[in-house]
Amino acid sequence: MNDPQDSTASEGRDPGAAVTADEQSQAAADRVTANAQADGPADAEGSPEAAAAPAGDGESGTTPAGRRKRKRSFWKELPILVAIALLLAVVIKTFAIQAFYIPSGSMENTLEINDRVLVNKIVYHIRDIHRGDIVVFNGDGSWDPGTVPVTGNIFQQFADGFASMFGFGHPGDILIKRVIGIPGDHVACCDAQGRVTVNGVPLNEQSYLYPGAAPSLARFNITVPPGRLWVMGDNRFFSEDSRDHMGDPGGGTIPQSAVIGRAFIIIWPPSRWRILPIPATFNQSALTASPAAGPPADLGTARAEPAGQTVPLVLGFTGAIPLTWLQRRVRTRVAKRRRRGS
Repeated sequence: MNDPQDSTASEGRDPGAAVTADEQSQAAADRVTANAQADGPADAEGSPEAAAAPAGDGESGTTPAGRRKRKRSFWKELPILVAIALLLAVVIKTFAIQAFYIPSGSMENTLEINDRVLVNKIVYHIRDIHRGDIVVFNGDGSWDPGTVPVTGNIFQQFADGFASMFGFGHPGDILIKRVIGIPGDHVACCDAQGRVTVNGVPLNEQSYLYPGAAPSLARFNITVPPGRLWVMGDNRFFSEDSRDHMGDPGGGTIPQSAVIGRAFIIIWPPSRWRILPIPATFNQSALTASPAAGPPADLGTARAEPAGQTVPLVLGFTGAIPLTWLQRRVRTRVAKRRRRGS
């Protein structure tokens, strides 16, 4: 049998031991909780990280200071964007594409009054001028008094383009016609059916002539000199073209150097939108044969006006946006590398 005193003593010691164990367990739990809070997620309510986080504007977390910084950055980048856009606009207008509007009816119905056309200035650096092309050219020194404009170097062309962009300079007497004969072609009118012939091959012009217009009421017979073009309007009743300048130097032809570019599309009004292709009659293989011999003629307008700067400016800003974004990315990366290096 156990001694009653031992039993009592044992019972007296057990509560004390239990209290000690509970205190130790509680202390250990407090330490675990403290560690968990220190290592836990930063967004826990009441955590030090949450308390230290700056007050934002909702879920975006954007601070007023951040918004002000981005606003300042936008205004800082805007002049760069505008400068790049203007530079690209001048380059595009001078060397690539320019818009013109049609103020007269001598190219009807292919081109109507107030049509806007885009002119490709690059194409004739890649290929020769073709029969059937609709070309925009400078009439100064061609049919009008004066000297034929001389194309300067790239810097002079850029300076001229920059000046004309802002309404300075002299654009010249800009005209628009269809090319009928290229250098070496024998162009004549008319055959027994009243058609214009090129190298003895009659042209079927009904697809582009003004309805009811005859190919020509004036007769002519000329071999196009080297470096020159014979051009005519599509509305032959009301077109002042090569036929009306046969008494001028060149026999009515214009110099190829006066050509600004090829009109290739009508862009305005929307109802008139269409490509300006070369008519099928100019694709006859016989036209490329050796020109037929013919006696030289004894050696008389649709105009095209620049259609403002909208097209080059739109294209300039379109190209400036990615370029501005790119230079900003490059500048940001360079700044980060410098900070890391320091």
